[in-house]
Amino acid sequence: MKGKLITDIQKEISNYPSHSAWDKGVRTYAEEIFNNYIESLNDDSIEQITEKDLLNGAEDWQQYSEGGFSLIFDTDICKRLCSPSEQKKTQNGKRKPNSKEDWIDVQARALQQAAAIILSIVNTTSQTKTGLSRMSL
Repeated sequence: MKGKLITDIQKEISNYPSHSAWDKGVRTYAEEIFNNYIESLNDDSIEQITEKDLLNGAEDWQQYSEGGFSLIFDTDICKRLCSPSEQKKTQNGKRKPNSKEDWIDVQARALQQAAAIILSIVNTTSQTKTGLSRMSL
């Protein structure tokens, strides 16, 4: 699998269906996570990919979010994941998103969903192009 496949995967991620603000934000995270992963490769090939490959050394998506591997400001996270009415309701991220989470927690959920999209696309594409079996999440 060479560079063209990487480009194909990037296009699939960019074209992933997203209708809500949340879905669009998750897709943006997926694009960023995959691009970060690609930058860490020593060559243009991908034989298989796991969630650990995407975590950039973090134990899980919560640690990834808390560790500053993605957005760090509540207002930025809110802007990425919320509709204008939700942004207004939370005063653009100044208020907690709900009673059980803060914005870093919400981002961690979105990152986990983004990783699932990447794994699904990459491993389905890999299976189609090279005969590799699909890896479980």
